[in-house]
Amino acid sequence: MRPSPGGVRSDSAVSTLRRDRIVISACLVLVIGLAWAYLVHLDRQMSPSMDYDTMMAEMGMATDRAWTAADFWFTFAMWAVMMVGMMAGSAAQVLFLCSAARRGRGDGRVWPAVSMFGLGYILVWVGFSACAALVQSALHQAAMLSPAMATSSPRLGGAILLIAGVYQLTPFKSACLTQCRSPLGFLMTHWHDGNLGALRMGGGHGWYCLGCCWAVMCVLFVVGVMNLVWVAALTAFILVEKVGPAGAVVARVAGALMIIAGLVVFAGVRQFL
Repeated sequence: MRPSPGGVRSDSAVSTLRRDRIVISACLVLVIGLAWAYLVHLDRQMSPSMDYDTMMAEMGMATDRAWTAADFWFTFAMWAVMMVGMMAGSAAQVLFLCSAARRGRGDGRVWPAVSMFGLGYILVWVGFSACAALVQSALHQAAMLSPAMATSSPRLGGAILLIAGVYQLTPFKSACLTQCRSPLGFLMTHWHDGNLGALRMGGGHGWYCLGCCWAVMCVLFVVGVMNLVWVAALTAFILVEKVGPAGAVVARVAGALMIIAGLVVFAGVRQFL
């Protein structure tokens, strides 16, 4: 029996969507892999036995208390690459759905649109990276960073953890997390046609993602900006929070734990970090 034309079209559509998912997944794996390779390369340049100034000199950065423009751009690049490595994986589902939606609407320019969506998403985190580099510059100038690029002030470290923990329990965090956990709902309520529309959607989704995760990212200033064990742990936490079956519960439990840790760190006990 010959398949009906509708069945042929259906099988072709399923095959096309499967191919799209494979291509998007391969691109994400490549981007994330390159980002982590760069971070590992930087980590190998650092030695726990170095003092902060020596470590900065080894990385090609100023050893005095005033950063140059090159120092800032190096730090900004480090943060930007790290944000890509940490956040790109959690954007996979919305990229899959964006591709499927474009196909379903008969838009033949799927890949430019998906690429623009991804660019809009990444640009938001690039902006966050610039802010993080400015904060690190200020901490460097105030001599408040350890060789692991963690704040050397228990009060500041405790305050960061307390703020991050309290934020995890706020309605704003919950609203942003809901958008991140419901990519289909986001696309249905924020759809825009064309490549510029895709860029706008990517930026919008990125803003929700930033609203969901900015406080968690600030925890890096407590545990060490280049502590790759903690970078990997926070990446896994963000992924579970955004795509896991009990992500909302995980977020609240983590918030409570951050508050407890913040109180302990504020009291000057940091050894467990």
